[in-house]
Amino acid sequence: MLKLGLIGYGAIGIHMTEAMADGRIENIELLAALVKRQRDGAPAAPEITHDPDRFFRHRFDAVVEAAGHEAVRAHGVRVLESGADLLVTSVGAFVDDALFDRVHAAARANGRRLILPSAGIGAIDMLAAAAVGGLDSVTITVRKDPSAWHGTVGAGLVDLDGLTQPFTLFDGPVREGARLYPQNVNISACVALAGIGLDRTRVVIVADPTIAVHVCEVEARGAFGSFRFREDVAVSEENRKTGKIVAMALIKTVRQLASSLVIGA
Repeated sequence: MLKLGLIGYGAIGIHMTEAMADGRIENIELLAALVKRQRDGAPAAPEITHDPDRFFRHRFDAVVEAAGHEAVRAHGVRVLESGADLLVTSVGAFVDDALFDRVHAAARANGRRLILPSAGIGAIDMLAAAAVGGLDSVTITVRKDPSAWHGTVGAGLVDLDGLTQPFTLFDGPVREGARLYPQNVNISACVALAGIGLDRTRVVIVADPTIAVHVCEVEARGAFGSFRFREDVAVSEENRKTGKIVAMALIKTVRQLASSLVIGA
């Protein structure tokens, strides 16, 4: 049995626990989850704790971060130094090159892996393959309905509730876009790191009152030719800033950690 830990226990953690209970994830045991504040009525299993030292008493084979950029900064290196692989969903934290270098160095020094799951954005495998031969340009466009942008810097750019047509909140390099919108466009950082980097990859961020789904498009050109990928993703009931596919994709990634069959590696 592969021993798994979670940093954060929100919608992703709950969906993962349910997937283990109903047999969609096999050969993996979820031992504990690290949260910011202790919760009343927390389940007996997995253990839910706000104490990092208590969390790291467990011997994990892998730990999934699903708690935001600060969690990567606070615990990323420690996970790897404890002897576990680290799966980072808040990939936007790595717009900080120094942080990425520290975490990556800890993975190498301890013989572990830093894994950046696709977490619901398609075409990552094709993009990474194309990068081997050389890429000329990569653009990711993220379109979400206005409610997804409340609580972000975009709320200060336009009256989100009054929008009647699409409004571009940002158009520029992923390094800046992922920094400005840390909860909404982590996927853009994954696309950038799979392809031509945070500074050369363009992200276009749009508040669009004409859609009820999240629309993500990736366009790339290079020695391989060109491709355009688009997905229309149903919005998560738990968090309008993310799509339903994210939890599904994480379940797929975790399942493959202990599976005898791996597809799309």
